[in-house]
Amino acid sequence: MSGTIRLPQIREREFELLDGDFDALREIIKIRAGIHLSVGKKELVYGRVSRRLRHLKLRSFAEYRALLESNEDELVEFCNAMTTNLTSFFRESHHFDYFREQVLEPRLRDPRASRRIRIWSAACSSGEEPYSIAMVVRETLQDLRNWDVRILATDLDTEILARAMAGVYPEDRLKALTRQRMLTHFSAIPGRPGHFSVAPELASLITFKQLNLTRDLPMSGPLDAIFCRNVIIYFDKDTQRDLFARIAALQRSDDVLFLGHSESLFKVSDDYVLQRKTIYRRV
Repeated sequence: MSGTIRLPQIREREFELLDGDFDALREIIKIRAGIHLSVGKKELVYGRVSRRLRHLKLRSFAEYRALLESNEDELVEFCNAMTTNLTSFFRESHHFDYFREQVLEPRLRDPRASRRIRIWSAACSSGEEPYSIAMVVRETLQDLRNWDVRILATDLDTEILARAMAGVYPEDRLKALTRQRMLTHFSAIPGRPGHFSVAPELASLITFKQLNLTRDLPMSGPLDAIFCRNVIIYFDKDTQRDLFARIAALQRSDDVLFLGHSESLFKVSDDYVLQRKTIYRRV
């Protein structure tokens, strides 16, 4: 039996990402957002930035670099494109258990304790984290008329932040929630089958703001709890040390800091002591 062996065709690239272009884009995202991209991220940069080239009808990465030098709006779009936004409701659920049991409930039991609580979701992405925090607050404290609770939710990516502020989610994004939480904190949107909006009582606890963590932090503190999860993995050690020196200044002794599952303050900050996995208290 004879035949012709067909080799798979290699698709020619639409654009060429030269080493000089790649290095320049790495430097821009490092300066603008503190994100450290290793040399192994070339394919990631090509995939994300080439979509901007198509959208802008540009012919090369060199043209795109020239545009970035003169167009602040496109710099924002570039940072948005390079930001990873993987999140879900009650991601790393032990953090929310600890927040309820060690932050909220002791405050609730002590009639002399301050009724002022401030929480920061430092990389809120599309909103699942701050809305999860707000659910725990409402479920634990219940009658919020006697409390002064505010949640600040920030992110670098302006596009994803707008989605968070809208508070609208398709049903498959709510699968981590119990039926009771669905009924209590969300409502179906008329005319949009399979989409739900967060309850106004939930949204009223949260203020959304655009924020670059490598710049000055505008809040004054003190912050009882900070969720800074799954963001410092993109920073080099010097950027991490600088960030947590500024974060530590916003917290008092015993205030709580939550990091992502693969993050640590080892050789980064001596201002915190580890309590449980990725949960720290200010010393």
